[in-house]
Amino acid sequence: MNIKNLSKVKSVSMKVQFIFVFFLLVTQMLWSQSSFQSFEQGNNAYRNGKFEEAINQYLRVEKTGFSSADLYFNMGNAFYKSNKIAPSIYYFEKALILNQNHIDARNNLTFAQRMTIDVIEPMPKSFFQKINETIIYPVSYNAWAWISVILAFVSAGLFIAYYFSDYSRNKRLFFVSSFVILGLFFLTLSMGIKARHHFMNDQPAIVFAQQVSVKSEPGTGNSELFVLHEGTKVQVVNRENQWFKIRIADGKTGWILQDKVRLLKD
Repeated sequence: MNIKNLSKVKSVSMKVQFIFVFFLLVTQMLWSQSSFQSFEQGNNAYRNGKFEEAINQYLRVEKTGFSSADLYFNMGNAFYKSNKIAPSIYYFEKALILNQNHIDARNNLTFAQRMTIDVIEPMPKSFFQKINETIIYPVSYNAWAWISVILAFVSAGLFIAYYFSDYSRNKRLFFVSSFVILGLFFLTLSMGIKARHHFMNDQPAIVFAQQVSVKSEPGTGNSELFVLHEGTKVQVVNRENQWFKIRIADGKTGWILQDKVRLLKD
């Protein structure tokens, strides 16, 4: 192949890449426009009291892979108005996973939970559990990582300032500050590790079956421990074949068929 032919091959390759990128951009624009239209159509249907139509439009948006707290909040409202408690709670919970400060979702979740049958008294929480749930877990582990990186740079900068400072008073201040910030670095790093461990192991789910038997072991022939009803939130702690081992708020555990619940974290 001569140089002339090589240049032609490069030219064709550039054109193919341009067409491919252009096609992706156009597809993305059309997808976004279609999702937005379906979302607005769902909102209009909801305002007009057509809740089933609103649900269908919102589900169409969800199937495209789009997710947002407002979308899930609207879906929770539409299911609630349709007297479908389990999916209503499910989508309010999903909205809060994306935005824990979504006050409307939290308030409406409370209303939806009042329509459930199961009344489960949660176990009392220790001081450290309260710290974890109010301070550590609400911040993503990525955010904790960034805080740790910033503190590491600040600590290093203060130590450099200590090393090059000519005044003993400043050297003492820089030295102490450097080690204080270093301590905060290790503290936030440990918080990030704890937050990541919690995120990876936290598997909440909502019961979608009208009534389901919780077994002592995986298998339909095993003894029944207790019964749960639709809308109850559980924590999945283990899996075996088609069964989930779940824990409820009062600490009770048991096994339940996977198709009776829906995981909140897909």
